[in-house]
Amino acid sequence: MRRLFAAGLALSIGGGALSAAGMTARDLVMMDRVSDPRLSPAGDRVVFVRRKTDLGANRGRTDLWLKSLAGGPSTRLTTDRAGDWNPRWNSNGSAVYFLSSRTGSSQVWRINTGGGAPRQVTQLPFDVANLVVSPSGRYLAFTMEVFADCEKLACTSERLTARDNGAASGRSFDRLLVRHWDSWRDGRRSHLFVMDAGGGSPIDVTAGLDADVPSKPFGGPEEITFTPDETGLVFAARDAGDSEAWSTDFDLFWTPVDATSPPQSLTAGNEAWDTHPVFSPDGLTLAYLAMERPRYEADRFRLVLRDWESGEERVLTQDWDRSVAEFAFSPDGARILVTAQDTGEVPLFAVEVETGTVEKLVAGGHVRSPAPTADGIVYGMDSLTAPVDLFWTDLRGRRQRRLTTTNGGRLKNIQMGETEQIVFPGWNDEPVHAWVVRPASFSPEEEYPVAFIIHGGPQGSSDNDFHYRWNPQVYAGAGYAVVMVDFHGSTGYGQQFTDSINGDWGGKPLVDLQAGLEAALDRFPWMDGERVCALGASYGGYMINWIAGAWPDGFRCLVNHDGIFDNRMMYYSTEELWFPEWDHGGPYWTNPQGFERHNPVSLVGRWRTPMLVVHGALDYRIPETQALGAFTALQRQGIPGRLLYFPDENHWVLKPANSLQWHAEVLDWLERWLDG
Repeated sequence: MRRLFAAGLALSIGGGALSAAGMTARDLVMMDRVSDPRLSPAGDRVVFVRRKTDLGANRGRTDLWLKSLAGGPSTRLTTDRAGDWNPRWNSNGSAVYFLSSRTGSSQVWRINTGGGAPRQVTQLPFDVANLVVSPSGRYLAFTMEVFADCEKLACTSERLTARDNGAASGRSFDRLLVRHWDSWRDGRRSHLFVMDAGGGSPIDVTAGLDADVPSKPFGGPEEITFTPDETGLVFAARDAGDSEAWSTDFDLFWTPVDATSPPQSLTAGNEAWDTHPVFSPDGLTLAYLAMERPRYEADRFRLVLRDWESGEERVLTQDWDRSVAEFAFSPDGARILVTAQDTGEVPLFAVEVETGTVEKLVAGGHVRSPAPTADGIVYGMDSLTAPVDLFWTDLRGRRQRRLTTTNGGRLKNIQMGETEQIVFPGWNDEPVHAWVVRPASFSPEEEYPVAFIIHGGPQGSSDNDFHYRWNPQVYAGAGYAVVMVDFHGSTGYGQQFTDSINGDWGGKPLVDLQAGLEAALDRFPWMDGERVCALGASYGGYMINWIAGAWPDGFRCLVNHDGIFDNRMMYYSTEELWFPEWDHGGPYWTNPQGFERHNPVSLVGRWRTPMLVVHGALDYRIPETQALGAFTALQRQGIPGRLLYFPDENHWVLKPANSLQWHAEVLDWLERWLDG
């Protein structure tokens, strides 16, 4: 009722004209999303993917768009309702290869940028993914799911047919992983294939390799590249055998394009993570990202330069205490453009190849997919107040201009809550950062309830970006103040700060959260400290369960999404074992005290705060029994609780209708306990 009254008041103040209102969940779901920008060979145009939400079909649909750097509006390159993605230019910029499901399966297509209908390039029996085009355009590389010991595609087809036609449904497993992220293993691997762009049969250049290319569940084309002379490819893979479930030993491999010899490991000496191979413009240097510590997925990615002829290596960013995310060589090869988390943002940096000197070029949000031209850099950027759009800056970052205004029509009618980053003394009086978002209809004369959002990871960050699952502007639009603390363990503040959470999940982070909320309430008197609800997912959901017992008088209500309830059973039922083993000091049976020290289930008897529990059935990272355990604890003790269960979602809520339902349930829960 309060929000309805506010909307009516806005209409009356505007004299009948519609005034801007705060962002709603529907506004968020309906935003168009820009991704995967790819510069043309001449550097004068960029092709990118634009995703639109189709509520009727309950999914997002992607098309390819083209933008000239000289100016003018973006033009739509493809229009099929099935979806087009993964664009890659041919060698002279006259055409774009891409993936499309318009014939019922994902295949490679090609479209001329000057006009005309797209043409299907492949008609293979399995879905094609992760398209890469060789420098001259002679070869296409892509991945397909096949049985690793099959020499021909027909072998995989025959096995699948026999399995589908069989009466028995049981599957046998001899080792982990038996399931990963949101799917069960069926014996197939994602293998890398090469074929002539003009047609012909694809060659499995990873035949016999018992590993996925790219890595699962989040790897993509960035893990695959052709050598400059097109005689081979370099790719990342984890060939870990029986230790796959607890190994982070991803290596770079070289393989010839004709598969005349098996893949050869280039980084076998490093037992930690190696990935993201990129060749320098002159083809003499292979750059890639590498961690140092095995079995630790939150170690710092360092930028390594490898002389392609001699194999000699040097770590370019050894002395820079930031973890590189994306990177690209400047056209002259003298600098490498990188993105990295940095104190609550993801700026664009330039690293000098000779000296390792780092210069910040662009800040003020989250920079994505930097692509250099002869005189500038194209990149995507978003923030807490705006979704991703494409921008251009000169090579020194001194002049910026916007290339696209994708959601301009929607944003002009949405009033975003103002954002501010604060710093306060946290654990051991060390500086800790937090973002504060004011209510969209903010007035310093009013008091506002608070949504206290706790990020996941735990080695993550509530950085300055436009999130499509935990966007603080939805809460600001509903009349709440938002506080998001980057507690000890967060990324972007140096590796020591990130490492500090190891073995201390419920210690230093809890101190930081308590200090952060107190600091925000002290600094902003318009926040109502008596009406605060804490919300979190994944590790944030773990912290909600921990707060319920360790800080039982801190909040009016709690929201726990995909949160860990029992560290012991979490270890024995999750899929990627390196994660709990590193953070809690080994397998459970070798160090049970490391898991039990901050185990939420041990404090259930102190719970008394109303809690909304949310979980997806396809979440194999944190299995659904963790949510059932938390809900049982609430119900058995007579504590107000509610369970929201999605049978068709994984660790994230992705379908548009489900996202709207999720937001409605969460906001209703906050209104019930903070406004009622």
